[in-house]
Amino acid sequence: MQIAAAKRPIKYSVVDAFTDRPLKGNPAAVCLLEGEDKKEDEWLLGLAREFNAPITCYLTRVVYHDGDSDDDNCDKSEYEKKYNPVFNIRWFTTVAEVDICGHATMAAAKFLFTSGLIKSNLIEFIGLSGSLTAKKCPVRKSEDILDGSKILSNGSIYSDFFIELDFPTTTLVECDPLEIPSVPQTLNGASVLNIKKTASFGDLIIEVSSGQNVIDLKPNYDELKGWTGGRGVVFTGKAPHGSGLDFISRLFSPNLGVDEDAVCGSAHCALAPYWSKKLGKSDFLAYMASPRGGVLDLHLDKETERLKIRGKAFIVMEGALFA
Repeated sequence: MQIAAAKRPIKYSVVDAFTDRPLKGNPAAVCLLEGEDKKEDEWLLGLAREFNAPITCYLTRVVYHDGDSDDDNCDKSEYEKKYNPVFNIRWFTTVAEVDICGHATMAAAKFLFTSGLIKSNLIEFIGLSGSLTAKKCPVRKSEDILDGSKILSNGSIYSDFFIELDFPTTTLVECDPLEIPSVPQTLNGASVLNIKKTASFGDLIIEVSSGQNVIDLKPNYDELKGWTGGRGVVFTGKAPHGSGLDFISRLFSPNLGVDEDAVCGSAHCALAPYWSKKLGKSDFLAYMASPRGGVLDLHLDKETERLKIRGKAFIVMEGALFA
């Protein structure tokens, strides 16, 4: 009688991105798949449903030898002395795979930086939207930081550092009036100042008269589901004077199984160029006003058409899968 070999557990973490405290920001599940753990898309989507997080992302390490080809037998520690680590990354909601996700990429970087699996302060991710990088950055001067760690009220300690994502910007185009959704209940009396559409995904960017109007939105998901365009609808408005913020936004993606995206990094690849033209600047502090909320520190490089998205992340769960 042949006994089946036991499956090696798959490491995972659940990470809250764009926050320095648990149960805020935007959660993502991160799973590290080894070479022999190659899974069918049906399994990847099924596990995303099991986690039931806004996004579940899957990582597989890419290792090159000097001939620049895959080589799983290469000594990873020797490799990383010469090169920054590279991981393939895929992102799934509970209903579909998506082309790009900022908060889950930040969650993946937090997982890798704190896991001991890599020694570098820079990670390259290869996904459907091309090459993305995540950089580990030291904290700014703070009185409650000692030796890079913070002690929480419950006595636990976590490494305190920023993660800086490098993403491509998104071009905005004019929106056909026939593509504009009718969402009066969602707007809750807010006036619409401008509507644009992203060229790549067809997402809508709707500017309303103020950031407070964004906060006061009353999302009607039946209204929003009636829109058949891209991944979602972003509402944005100028932040109140004296708030320390530049603009406030909310994103709704009910057609992708995410009624409201708590904090979306990739949406700012369109929002930053939009607000750069309106405000005449390239550095922003943005806030996403979902119930969980989150802050994004942004730098737009107009020449390279890249956006630096800076924030923190907090690991709330760690474990192993045996599926």
